[in-house]
Amino acid sequence: MNAKTFVEGLKEELQGLLAKLKSNETLVAESSGRLEVKSLLKIALKNEMEATLVGARWVENTPEIFCKLAFARQVGDESRHYRLIEARLQELGENLDDYDPLKPALSPLTEYLLGLQGTIEKAVAGPFARESIAVVKNNQFISFLKEKGDLGTAKIYEETIQKDEAFHHQLGEDLLLRLVRTDEDQRRASAAVEKTLGLAEELTRLAAEKKGIVRAPGC
Repeated sequence: MNAKTFVEGLKEELQGLLAKLKSNETLVAESSGRLEVKSLLKIALKNEMEATLVGARWVENTPEIFCKLAFARQVGDESRHYRLIEARLQELGENLDDYDPLKPALSPLTEYLLGLQGTIEKAVAGPFARESIAVVKNNQFISFLKEKGDLGTAKIYEETIQKDEAFHHQLGEDLLLRLVRTDEDQRRASAAVEKTLGLAEELTRLAAEKKGIVRAPGC
């Protein structure tokens, strides 16, 4: 099949996999055993910094110029999200002087993304799939924020972060339309989607088991 037909089918496959995350609408946000917006925003800082780290690595080691530029755009957006969330935490009275978002370790999903070498895998696992996960998780987080009455943080997500994440997903789709040319390209893309969604689902399950019930933000 041609690239357009394949990518449309891949979008349908992605939505089917995302349905498992979307069905978790009843989950509530928790970190370290406490239902606090500030604790969850620290998780958001980690997610944004890891996304920035991945994009920066890919700018360096991806040969195609149009892909370098796409990843660079995402790096700029994710780092801006970090600053917005950081500023919001400070408004809420949180001291971040000793907070390192990359400690104690990178997430397994980030480790996987950092290890990718093929440009097709990067495009599909990063902006195409991971950003779709972010949209789902952020929608759940926004609902939680409104339930808690934190309309200020919800506004940041609705007016800036979610719009960027949707754009990143479209960016990934555009990259795939240019990159996928053969049956082998299609196989690699499908495998990367399944791996990315599988890692995300596993992380959600482990978080629920270890910390209670989790509805944390994406990146």
